Amino acid sequence: MDQRLILVTLLVKLGVAAAIASALVRSKVFKSMLFRESRTIPEILYLVLFAGFPFALGVMVRGSVHNFLAADLSFEAAILMGVIAGRVAGVTAGALVTLASAMHGEYLNLPFNVLAGFLAGVLRQLTKDHDAIWSFSPFIDLSVYRWIRHNLRRPHIDWQIAFFLLIVSLSFVRIELGRLFPQWFFSLDSSHWAVYAAIYATNAMCVAIPLKIFHNARIEMKLEEQERMLLQARMEALQSQINPHFLFNTLNTVSSLVRFDPEGARELIVKLANILRTLLRKSDAHFVPLRDEVGFIDDYLDIEVMRFGEKLRVVKDLDPDSLDVLVPSMVLQPLVENSIKHGLSPKIDGGSIVLRSRLNDGHVTIEVQDDGVGMAAASLLEPPTGLGGTGIGMMNVIERLQVLYGDAAGFSVESPDEGGTLVRMRIPVLQSVERVMQPAMATPVPPPNDRSVRTAE
Repeated sequence: MDQRLILVTLLVKLGVAAAIASALVRSKVFKSMLFRESRTIPEILYLVLFAGFPFALGVMVRGSVHNFLAADLSFEAAILMGVIAGRVAGVTAGALVTLASAMHGEYLNLPFNVLAGFLAGVLRQLTKDHDAIWSFSPFIDLSVYRWIRHNLRRPHIDWQIAFFLLIVSLSFVRIELGRLFPQWFFSLDSSHWAVYAAIYATNAMCVAIPLKIFHNARIEMKLEEQERMLLQARMEALQSQINPHFLFNTLNTVSSLVRFDPEGARELIVKLANILRTLLRKSDAHFVPLRDEVGFIDDYLDIEVMRFGEKLRVVKDLDPDSLDVLVPSMVLQPLVENSIKHGLSPKIDGGSIVLRSRLNDGHVTIEVQDDGVGMAAASLLEPPTGLGGTGIGMMNVIERLQVLYGDAAGFSVESPDEGGTLVRMRIPVLQSVERVMQPAMATPVPPPNDRSVRTAE
């Protein structure tokens, strides 16, 4: 074969190895299997079938398309599967990807690739640190330096060098078998020393390139997992900030009634116990249906109505289609509490709170409006994202919306000079959320009407 054609074939072979590896890591199924360190036999077989199919297809292409030798990566695939998933995977992959060449009369390829996959699996088993597998590089000059430096103090076998020597040794045997049995065995060969060395280097690179691509996919998955865990920890921290803030204010309300209305205080304690029970049931749920969130607000307002009496009116104008939309848990209570504490409490004659919800354009808009004293323009916060708010509870809601939705959520506060405050949230409708939650309400929530009014009895 012409030497230039061999070099071109080697270059194309590197591209084929990178293309197959890049195509595999686009599959979520493959990446999930790749992420596991320990696998059952069915999982190993599934991984081999999934990853081995494109390599086996390349062998078929090599047998049917003249002079397209670069498509055959059966040798590298057997080593790759063995070092990634162990001896069973290496043996199975070696047999799977070589079946097509055996059908063309190259019978020695099958046992040789099976042996190569088995030896790679044995080498995987011998390594103590499996992370060393993913950091393999055919450029072993630094590995040799580290091996010599460490061996001066404590002699040992470096896995990187051992794996490189395994690939080189098997490549040598492969070339010799191809020379001895050209009809029964396929391998690239050259009489020119530089091209001959390039064949060895290409074999090592065709193993290293997919390992690097797979390793990058593993790193991305680990980063996504860590980001998910960080998001969960941040949400739990924000939730733990809301709950004490709410409970302390509720206990202050109870304490104000103990002296002059013991029966009312006793009733409030029972309602507070229901609220605590609900909070405990919601501890693992970051999202709840809006219906449950409104029901929780009802329990909270029962306490506030008992405190304010007829001075507090609550009007609910809720779109029935919006009640099944998932919203962050405890997202309404800080806003309602803020309206009562800062808007209505300073007014001698009290006032009203209006809860509204509308569903449109893939978003649910929730409004909490009061006719209290209002807020001065200087007290409105304007973060860089355009969200606004005031107080610990409201800032907590803003941060939770930013964490969960980013720029997809909207939050605004309007407080005209003549009084009153309108807080508006615009939340995207989630198509699917992994929810781990128990029934949230201690008492059933009555089905809301188009408009309902709550006052003290």
